[in-house]
Amino acid sequence: MQQPSYVTVLYTGGTIGMQQGPQGLAPASGFERRIRQVQAGMADRTGLPEWRFIELSPPIDSANMQQANWLAMRDSIVDEASRGECMGILLLHGTDTLAYTAAALSFLLIGLPIPVLLSGSMLPAGVEGSDAWDNLFGALRVLQRGIPEECLAAETVPGVHLYFAGKLLPGTGATKFHSEAREAFQVLPRTTKRPVLDAWPARLDYRQRRATVGLAVLPVYPGLQAAQLQAVLGEGVRGLVLECYGSGTGPGDDEAWLRVLREAHDRGVVLLAISQCPSGSVTLETYAAGSRLQQAGLVSGYGMTREAALGKLFALLGCGLSQAEVEYWLPRSLCGEAAGPARQG
Repeated sequence: MQQPSYVTVLYTGGTIGMQQGPQGLAPASGFERRIRQVQAGMADRTGLPEWRFIELSPPIDSANMQQANWLAMRDSIVDEASRGECMGILLLHGTDTLAYTAAALSFLLIGLPIPVLLSGSMLPAGVEGSDAWDNLFGALRVLQRGIPEECLAAETVPGVHLYFAGKLLPGTGATKFHSEAREAFQVLPRTTKRPVLDAWPARLDYRQRRATVGLAVLPVYPGLQAAQLQAVLGEGVRGLVLECYGSGTGPGDDEAWLRVLREAHDRGVVLLAISQCPSGSVTLETYAAGSRLQQAGLVSGYGMTREAALGKLFALLGCGLSQAEVEYWLPRSLCGEAAGPARQG
């Protein structure tokens, strides 16, 4: 069998390839030429693999990211993996929604036989002080030598990771933490009590095609009314990520509020509870207020981040699982949803 011989660079847009326009920085095509020019002029090109370039057209600002874009990325990645000549994927992406895409792809690509790295930059390539080339060529070198074993989640080898500022971060654990600093991404110190799976059904495999899904995210806050919650759970919403207080509490003494949740659950909406806190885990049964949410239909997301929770709901509902099936898989670790420490690349 022929050994994989190249890395595929999948360019989706984002700051890394942006150029100045009349209204500010905007996505631009032609980034392959710029990469090859810079690489040709590098004094040290050791450790860089051969690579081919694919541009998803049109390149976009990641603030405009939609589920359909995730599905297009998934299709391109699966197509490249099927060729047998690709050793890995480097997906270049804007930073605003990079962690959301990394999480979504982690669940869409379970079992993919090659690694996927996502990267980008805080400043456009070519701008003085930009981190673009360090991130891009650093990620290529990681794919050439292979993902370090300690960074791999046993359930999803080789898996999806972020590469940013010299660090590898798990695709289901990273969050954009800073709007300006080079080290913009961190792994939140979440805890988890979820069992780790060593197998999953074929319906969750990377070969399974998905569809777009109506999803919503809502933080609980003092004064959140039942009517506001009901408006969020309007027509077409099939899943809600509810960002609860602390270990998973909310207005458990508000019967109108709980009734909206119960009615939504009764009509098939999946209700997933995560914590607003940057550390810790959801345990709904700890407090009576949390137990009432659980009785209304909420499922614990334990230590999942918002990005991981949204991505997991999308992947599970998008492949046609029933409400009961989704609720079965949500508390179970499919691809290392438990956050771990960042690793040096």
